[in-house]
Amino acid sequence: MTLNFPLLLVIAVAVCGVLALIDLLLLAPRRRTAIAAYQGSVSQVDPQVLQKLAREPVMVEYGKSFFPVLALVLVLRSFLVEPFQIPSGSMKPTLEVGDFILVNKFSYGIRLPVLDSKVIEVGNPQRGDVMVFRYPSDPAVNYIKRVVGLPGDHVRYSSDKRLFVNGQPVAETLLGDEPGSLGSARLFSEKLGEVEHQVRKEMRRYRIEPDREWVVPAGYYFMMGDNRDNSNDSRYWNDPAIPLALHGMVPDRNIVGKAFAVWMSWPEPKLSHLPTFARVGLIH
Repeated sequence: MTLNFPLLLVIAVAVCGVLALIDLLLLAPRRRTAIAAYQGSVSQVDPQVLQKLAREPVMVEYGKSFFPVLALVLVLRSFLVEPFQIPSGSMKPTLEVGDFILVNKFSYGIRLPVLDSKVIEVGNPQRGDVMVFRYPSDPAVNYIKRVVGLPGDHVRYSSDKRLFVNGQPVAETLLGDEPGSLGSARLFSEKLGEVEHQVRKEMRRYRIEPDREWVVPAGYYFMMGDNRDNSNDSRYWNDPAIPLALHGMVPDRNIVGKAFAVWMSWPEPKLSHLPTFARVGLIH
């Protein structure tokens, strides 16, 4: 069973808020009344008795303490910035396994937590953006890929590993062999829209495939990983429960946000391999 953290966070904020409200409207006035009655009934006030009468119930005390913290986390996580960790190498060389990234939840519109419905239009994904989204076949799983096709685009990926958008080849420049690959992989500089970034291609030709083409429907996006031969992306999603015309497409409602920075990297989370900040920087 997948843990629905946003739902748990909303429930926790609601419970703490209700406890704080009950105390404000009902319990706190009762405590004040009891204290006033006690003070009027004795000639000398006992501080311990006063302390006991003023004491908040344990649940109310915890609820009031946690409410502002949880509410702040909910607002930040739902509407501004959310952290993620990269679990696979599908975005190499841009992102490495173990990178901790920050995702801007505001870039593509303000959405309600849990419901994920857009309530305020702010902007739309642009070609070349690195985007986090919920996997169409299993929305409980978050994916991160690069936006290649916008609504209405015609995307083609050729057998010689070249990318075409709307009939035009995407500009790329060979940078050289990937360090340590012994020539089996090469790095290229690619420009998608206004974004220039690196992509990785295997040169052993073990994944030779025929040219394939897609037309991106309105309200959907076509996504690819920068590690072109080791990425489970729009080219390969084939869910029989989804209409054929939408195979590989990410609907707007599944968008989480735009990845914009790496703030830490910890590929092997154990004491013998401590986190590193050498990869801290903006994501291109």
